[in-house]
Amino acid sequence: MTLCTEQQIQTALGHLSPEIFEFSDESHLHAGHAGNKGGGHYRILVVSTAFNGVLRLQRQRMVKEALHEWFSDGRIHALSIRALTPDEYFHQL
Repeated sequence: MTLCTEQQIQTALGHLSPEIFEFSDESHLHAGHAGNKGGGHYRILVVSTAFNGVLRLQRQRMVKEALHEWFSDGRIHALSIRALTPDEYFHQL
């Protein structure tokens, strides 16, 4: 099973024009976990003005829709998403 790379995921989310993109591959922490047929476990942070005025659940959908193919073919087993506007990100610091 081919896993996704940071660059592939960042490219797939390019339409959101992220100001900040952070990626962590946590697949090694989930090796052998039930239900995982080899797909990767990833954690991402996406900060984009595309999320302005968009509810949290819809932001998650925007990200997952862009990666739908990789969920379907098993390259991604689990994805933790933090999707923030620039204001949210910079005011949390």
